Amino acid sequence: MMANNTARGILKDNLWTNNAIFVQILGICSTLAVTNKLENTLIMAIGVILVMGFTNLTVSIIKSLIPRKVRMIVQTLIISFYVIIVDIILKAYLPEISRALGPYVGLIITNCIIMGRAEAFAQSNKPVISFWDGITSGAGYMYVLLIIAFVRELLGFGTIFGMNVLPESFIKWTIMVMPPSAFFMLAILIWVFKGIMEKKEAK
Repeated sequence: MMANNTARGILKDNLWTNNAIFVQILGICSTLAVTNKLENTLIMAIGVILVMGFTNLTVSIIKSLIPRKVRMIVQTLIISFYVIIVDIILKAYLPEISRALGPYVGLIITNCIIMGRAEAFAQSNKPVISFWDGITSGAGYMYVLLIIAFVRELLGFGTIFGMNVLPESFIKWTIMVMPPSAFFMLAILIWVFKGIMEKKEAK
């Protein structure tokens, strides 16, 4: 549940208190799919932020026009519309990244964080604050994935955003570019973040 519906409260909630990944454990398939390189992760996360923000905005604006029985279908169509726009923009302006991400851009449609925020927040709040909720939820999603991608790319390739930062003598950890490492990294992050949260609550 949201602590409050102020801009500051929503920001804190989505970035930390109720973070979609390490608190709600949603959208974790992305950690396996795109977090072996920072560039791919960043572009994918920005796409999710934009889709989430504009989906929330649209759902909030037209919520009174959507029949209750079909609202989930309508929300999915809205999400699909914005995902298609993101996909077209990537193919037009960032073709190499678009090819690297492949089908994962289309799978943004199935990201349960987006549907969850549309249903839990946008359906019962005004457009501007709903847009803010979508953007901040996406930001909370993004920074967790970027932390994972940073470690995986650094240890797996010896690079940061494709630039070599480690000496040639460094032995690359092949396991870090393989999908299972993403889940190990996510588990460690959840453990660390949960530990910090529990210490703060204890105080």
